[in-house]
Amino acid sequence: MAYKHIMVAIDLSDDSFVLVRKAADLARKLDAKLSLIHIDVNYAELYTGLIDINLSDAQHRMAEDAQKQLQALANQANYPVSHTLVGSGDLSDEICHAINDIDVELVVCGHHQDFWSKILSSAKQLLNQTPVDLLMIPLK
Repeated sequence: MAYKHIMVAIDLSDDSFVLVRKAADLARKLDAKLSLIHIDVNYAELYTGLIDINLSDAQHRMAEDAQKQLQALANQANYPVSHTLVGSGDLSDEICHAINDIDVELVVCGHHQDFWSKILSSAKQLLNQTPVDLLMIPLK
């Protein structure tokens, strides 16, 4: 299948560049658009009232920082990046919204093969909800 738009879901860890590089290579071969997305935890939803901080300001600063990191990854991709998206909330919901909003046909994401990923895996969420093809890259 010839994908026309590939979106890379990244967590901004050290492994993010591996995913961006592989997706950029694939996009280049297919002459497809490439987009990057990062979904962060929505701390406002987790707030229990036990701490006194301005969650709105903190969330805004984290989104700005994530956008800068995404842009740095985009600059290293050696391939044009159409969109750099930052969201917060439920990972699967936000990615599905982005898929519909920007007409993505393939989502590329990584899966850490470690103890914690066997218990808490966001990849399983994506497998169950993503309406388009999903390319899972194993990360050690």
